[in-house]
Amino acid sequence: MSILKKTVITKENEYPMFAPPQSYKHYNSAKKRLLHGALEQFFGTELPAVFGPLLRKRIVDEIVDIVDKMTPQKDNLRPGQIVWNAVSIDTRPSDPNCKFVPVILTLIDHDDIEDLASGEKMTTIAQNAIARISKEAEQQGAYLSMRDIGLFSWRQNSNISSYRKSWEQKHDAVLPHIGSKQDFGTCLTHKEIIIKKVVLDKKDPRIVAKETNHSQRCVDRYLKDYNRVKTCCLQNKELWFIQNATGLSKGLILQYLRIIEKNEKKT
Repeated sequence: MSILKKTVITKENEYPMFAPPQSYKHYNSAKKRLLHGALEQFFGTELPAVFGPLLRKRIVDEIVDIVDKMTPQKDNLRPGQIVWNAVSIDTRPSDPNCKFVPVILTLIDHDDIEDLASGEKMTTIAQNAIARISKEAEQQGAYLSMRDIGLFSWRQNSNISSYRKSWEQKHDAVLPHIGSKQDFGTCLTHKEIIIKKVVLDKKDPRIVAKETNHSQRCVDRYLKDYNRVKTCCLQNKELWFIQNATGLSKGLILQYLRIIEKNEKKT
């Protein structure tokens, strides 16, 4: 067989090349949050030997068509709102049996329109909307990711993260999302805010945990790792030394080093 005909084996064996591109790896799993994806995952997990990919897709299409015809709109869903399947607060996105919770999110409301009509910038409206839907999801037992919000607004994760960070810095608070609540992904802002409050503002870690909507254990871990990295820096600033001494990953150490550098400039 020609080497060019080899296929990467994914869960659905759907990407015929040596390695799927970053966009595929990043966005493909989001399909599980929609009805089509949830049904295909169910049949693929529970009945893998009964239905092949093509037959499974046709059956799922028929089921979704029936659901669409027989399911009325939610009575409490208002204009400007959507229903989205977000990651349950009881699981993590990386869990094999990750659970999703259907949540109602308000993408735009009366106050947004009023603010826009009065001349408020669209970026400010976007920041406030990100804060609103992040809190709404948590109140309903789930967390949104920046990818989720990016899909709502056709924006890259980096744009959404930038808006979120601006809101957090402006309000000196941490929004609930997968990165901050489950320490998933590369989320730096919540560490910065927590360490600033304790180290620079001299606040009690217990109060900071409540103010930032974090568990006490999470706050204590940030402070412990921050102090370990800082102690190592006083002896040897080489990255390899800090890695060997702390056992932390390179990326995590670099996060703490940036925080240490910022704190030193403020003192």
